[in-house]
Amino acid sequence: MYSYDEIDQRLVDERVTQFRDQTRRYLAGRLSEDEFRALRLRNGLYVQRYAPMLRIAIPYGLLSTRQLRKLADIARRFDRGYAHFSTRQNLQLNWPKLERVPEILAELATVEMHAIQTSGNSFRNVTTDHFAGVARDEIVDSFVWCEVIRQWSTFHPEFSYLPRKFKIAVNGARSDRAAVEVHDIGLHAVKDADGEVGFRVLAGGGLGRTPMIGFVIREFLPWPHLLTYLEAILRVYNRYGRRDNIHKARIKILVKEHGPEKFRQEVDVEWAHLKDGPSTLVAEELARIESRFTRLSYASLPAVDARLEAALASDRVFASWHTRNVFPHKRPGYSAVTLSLKKTGVAPGDITAEQMDAVADLADRYSFGELRVSHEQNLILADVRQSDLHALWQAARALGFATPNIGMLTNLICCPGGDFCSLANAKSIPVAEAIQQRFDDLDYLHDIGEIDLNISGCMNSCGHHHVGHIGILGVDKNGEEWYQIQIGGNQGEIRPGVAASLGKVIGPSFARAEVPDVIERLIECYLGKRDNDAERFIDVVRRVGVEPFKESVYGKVDQRPARRRGHLAAA
Repeated sequence: MYSYDEIDQRLVDERVTQFRDQTRRYLAGRLSEDEFRALRLRNGLYVQRYAPMLRIAIPYGLLSTRQLRKLADIARRFDRGYAHFSTRQNLQLNWPKLERVPEILAELATVEMHAIQTSGNSFRNVTTDHFAGVARDEIVDSFVWCEVIRQWSTFHPEFSYLPRKFKIAVNGARSDRAAVEVHDIGLHAVKDADGEVGFRVLAGGGLGRTPMIGFVIREFLPWPHLLTYLEAILRVYNRYGRRDNIHKARIKILVKEHGPEKFRQEVDVEWAHLKDGPSTLVAEELARIESRFTRLSYASLPAVDARLEAALASDRVFASWHTRNVFPHKRPGYSAVTLSLKKTGVAPGDITAEQMDAVADLADRYSFGELRVSHEQNLILADVRQSDLHALWQAARALGFATPNIGMLTNLICCPGGDFCSLANAKSIPVAEAIQQRFDDLDYLHDIGEIDLNISGCMNSCGHHHVGHIGILGVDKNGEEWYQIQIGGNQGEIRPGVAASLGKVIGPSFARAEVPDVIERLIECYLGKRDNDAERFIDVVRRVGVEPFKESVYGKVDQRPARRRGHLAAA
């Protein structure tokens, strides 16, 4: 866990004082709505459909139990007793009162937290693999590199007013669990032939209205040059990025219009002025930042725990949970555990204040007082002794956090949608709940196997629908909510040879009530087409294409029921 130094704390405290004065002046009528908008967005404060929304930063998804208990306290005192974990590993409060937001920020500052740059045209929260530091396939501890980038990017004077928001993801392992290919900049740790650490650099990825897979613009960037090369990319973007059209302002549009090769050349020209300059990293600086992270005191444990083996053999329900929710740890005798926030009937990513306190108790007891937030909207206890897994499972089950569905259909990603967001075209949460209820049979889920299903309420793609194996997008047609279905998306390379991809729309959109039926038909088609139980949905789509799935959903035009024909005609 990173611990603030004097400079970190001073920056956060001063920002609280500054925003308190800005809010006071706005409420007194001394700042206009337009003047205040840029100021509140810089502090994570939105105006949503029914109330303000405050987005709280959780840098690279890492939380202490002290911080989680403070978030629970804030949810009780300043909101409606619950909060929402987002796909950027942040936490959102959906009902704070504007005049009390400075008080919330002051409370956050007491536990080394803030809402700085969680919105606005600046750097957003740097995200990473939620198994960083413990994964067996790890090349580097990405938390340290995320912190390097956080310190460099926070209040960076040259890049404080970018053409549009800017998102960076860092992956420190061989498998890409950070979705680096769909970020403005993606950094994937690699080693050269001599074993030296560097980064494969991708630029121009992103989702939203114009989804794109990022382009590799440098195969190997030696680690000392990380910040100078990032500065070169940002300078090119800051200079040439569109500022006249919000829909064409992201770096992905610039990379596409210039072409990857020309963009790479422009970055290299800029980098020639920056390389080996003041921002060049040195080992002493890395050591300084690394020293601010607490280091855990792991015990020397056997690789196989006899009590765990006995519990797995005697308790089928526990064994099922262990298969889906427990991840191998690089330290013998330890495991990483995912606490599912996807229980049927609960909005994905939502958590109550009481549950936050309870999770903090679990993390204190079983995982060194730390936890992580995944971009899949779940919580992770990363350092659990194998001998404690059965007890942890029992406690998590009592809290509703032991649904054994990680990697499966009901572990779906979902934005808040039209229930909260003023940008949404349609509601997301009711669709998510309907799908969860339809596929609530765990035995059937296990038969289906691994599927990523993502739902967004609008083209901004906060639910990452473009990279779901099945993606659902809410659309507005003549004032009515409809849902477009696409298949074949993938967030990144988890298995060799299965790279990131964008889904393809299968056809006309559907009314909300029809969506579970459509998903069921897609699943039936997949089960009928797969060669064996190990072949995933995404593998079948890539092998046979979209057409068999399209035929399964729509059938021949003259054979469709009249009710469905009417809906499709309306769409």
